[in-house]
Amino acid sequence: MLVLLPPSETKRDGGSDSRALALESLRFPELGRERTAVVSAVRRLSRNLGEASAALGLSPSQRFEIERNRALTAAPVMPAIDRYTGVLYDGLDAHSLQPAAREWIVEHVLINSALFGLVGAGDEIPAYRLSHNTRLPGLTAKALSLKNHWRGPLGAVLEAEPGLVLDLRSESYAALGPLPQRDGAVYLRVVSQGPNGQRKALTHFNKKGKGEFVRRLAEAGFDHDSVDSLLEWAEGSGVDLRRGLPGELELTV
Repeated sequence: MLVLLPPSETKRDGGSDSRALALESLRFPELGRERTAVVSAVRRLSRNLGEASAALGLSPSQRFEIERNRALTAAPVMPAIDRYTGVLYDGLDAHSLQPAAREWIVEHVLINSALFGLVGAGDEIPAYRLSHNTRLPGLTAKALSLKNHWRGPLGAVLEAEPGLVLDLRSESYAALGPLPQRDGAVYLRVVSQGPNGQRKALTHFNKKGKGEFVRRLAEAGFDHDSVDSLLEWAEGSGVDLRRGLPGELELTV
């Protein structure tokens, strides 16, 4: 079972000063060429403060993000699941998990970074700033957009993964690496149910629901091999999870 999470714009500072980014140590080393290209393009962009601010959509108060990008290859690193912050990661609260649940996260959770592609939750990465829609001059003449750069390689990685793949990414990040069109690869939508029984999709608050859901998966510790297995666990655990449109599951919070 794999669970795919989006990254977040905000990152936690700090990490281990005794280690630095090692692209070859990240999960899915076959993405090494694509990772090297994006890291190099980000560092080149960061040499020019004005161009970097415009490309990354930064205000003057956010220019520390450019310094982060300049220091990518020498900055302290920490596990990706600890690096990212924000509503989803607050709901997951990986810091407070027991060791067995934390181990489940490291084994089963992937995060779709615009900078590194798919990384494991335990992969050690620096703080950085890069969004899915950032245009990087010099990435390649053919693939100025990160979507064009990542779509093929990440799609191939996911296609090669057997078993259940549960996609909790936002649609913009899911576009960087589309799910394979097969049974067992499903997208999770978070919905609410009104007094009249009508169910509607959530926007901002869906992130907290996703984080809390992944935490419950980690604490349960099962390696589900199918949608049916996941639905059976949810029913027995008081989680309102059901089939939605083809290729989708709906989580009601």
